[in-house]
Amino acid sequence: MHKALYFSDEAIIHGIVNDDEEALAYLYRLHFPMILNFILTNSGTEDEAKDIYQESIIVFYEKIKAGSLELNCQIKTYIYSVSRRLWLKKLAEKSKYSSASINDSDAYLNLLSDAAVIDENDQKFSTMAQALNQLGEPCRTLLEDYYFQDLSMQLITEKFGYTNADNTKNQKYKCLMRLKKLFFSLYKMQE
Repeated sequence: MHKALYFSDEAIIHGIVNDDEEALAYLYRLHFPMILNFILTNSGTEDEAKDIYQESIIVFYEKIKAGSLELNCQIKTYIYSVSRRLWLKKLAEKSKYSSASINDSDAYLNLLSDAAVIDENDQKFSTMAQALNQLGEPCRTLLEDYYFQDLSMQLITEKFGYTNADNTKNQKYKCLMRLKKLFFSLYKMQE
């Protein structure tokens, strides 16, 4: 398993820089429980947590790929900060936000200055959701099972009736490449 190779933040970043999908998959699974807990304890649902987490990972991924990531903390802290800001914005949009519900008002004030970045991220997330919808089956379910449901390759292999985990891994890779192609195609059309 490649997962053991990503024991450090540097290894995860190096993996993403080198287009190693296992690094990104590992990152997806690594910090989601933290974001899920944060959102569930702040008036959110599991589906909203998945959306916010996905968007945060896209922000992180895009910054790495653009070479603009200035990481002065752990990846965990960075992802939490981005997710928190996105969630606060979402709450404000839903008129659920109150200063008493989340203690850190400075972070909320920073949202105003980050509005353009957040709007761009919202567009990317929306585009990713659109691409995922256009991906079709079985790719969509396969990717969701792996990245969001955290199912093992063996379980996915059995669920989809593939002959072995290597075939499942190859199919997942092909699905991920199709999703990336759809995402960038849709994203360029929207610019």
